[in-house]
Amino acid sequence: MPRRGRPTVAIKLSGDERKTLQRWARRHSSSQALALRCRIVLACAEGDRTHAQIAADLGCNSVTVSKWRHRFAADRLDGLVDAPRPGAARTISDDVIEAIVVETLETAPPDATHWSTRGLAAKHGISHTTVREIWRAFGLKPWRADEFKVSPDPELIEKIRDLVALYKNPPVAAAVFAVDEKPQIQALNRTAPTLPMLPTTPARATHDYERNGTCDLFAALEIATGKVITDIRTSHTSADFIAFLNKVNREVPKDLDVHVILDNLSTHKTPAVHKWLLRHRRFHFHFTPTYGSWMNLVERWFSALTTKKLQRSAHRSVKQLAADIAAWVDNWNQNPTPFVWHKTAEQILERLAGYCAAINQGADA
Repeated sequence: MPRRGRPTVAIKLSGDERKTLQRWARRHSSSQALALRCRIVLACAEGDRTHAQIAADLGCNSVTVSKWRHRFAADRLDGLVDAPRPGAARTISDDVIEAIVVETLETAPPDATHWSTRGLAAKHGISHTTVREIWRAFGLKPWRADEFKVSPDPELIEKIRDLVALYKNPPVAAAVFAVDEKPQIQALNRTAPTLPMLPTTPARATHDYERNGTCDLFAALEIATGKVITDIRTSHTSADFIAFLNKVNREVPKDLDVHVILDNLSTHKTPAVHKWLLRHRRFHFHFTPTYGSWMNLVERWFSALTTKKLQRSAHRSVKQLAADIAAWVDNWNQNPTPFVWHKTAEQILERLAGYCAAINQGADA
């Protein structure tokens, strides 16, 4: 009995087409519809599955699979992109859009450091919502400003490569820890009780507070598992740091080397710490570049502690604060989440080279 329905069209992809489809399917900026179409075509190109099997795997209808198989066979990559839909004609010319973008990037009004939507709208005789749409289309946010600091460390490249290698390819038979201190954590108590959240109303707290002392938190984040070893102390001197290293030494199996990533705080480099390292040969220190503490993954864990616990908590004493932190750490270690480093050393250095080139151009101008 002959097969019913539209005949199946064989899909054969060139190398460039396959790479393009894979890129469109996984990039974050692709629409969900386009990503699904790309996955359908890639599945059809395998040639050993029916439309029903592909539809079941991708969570769509077999009619959808047939549609985009035939569309791709007829128009190739262009057939996967939605055609422009009918609508009102544009009232803003390309010249005006170009002028808006260029002025946003290269000029400023006489009374401010950057343009506002209303300022540009008044200058060009258009609405401020149109300027906002143009900014959104080109990803422009002139009211925002980021900060950066180029490290003057003479061993910058070597340190970046060393730390990234530890994160992405840790040594065999070794434990890698990201170590740092969070000093002067304040035990703050609000002057009035916090009002609970209600429908349509957020939780409300007084803006003023009482200070009830401080404590210092030492933390060692194990890169492979996400577990954290902590110690809470009243100060963060060299002696306190050595005491914390002793705690790490006790908790790590004796047959493992220990690689420690830490910043350039003077507490980490005292003669007493050097003597301790001579007595504990399995410990190896790896320092972040100067002004490069962002490369220490334990900072990400400190951020989670701050936003999830400390930021909105109230404590009447340092003892209560320390107990609260210890409880939060215990809960974290019951189901730890390792932080994964994604950037390669080459990607970091290329980004840094771009910053340096921009800085040099600005200096020459």
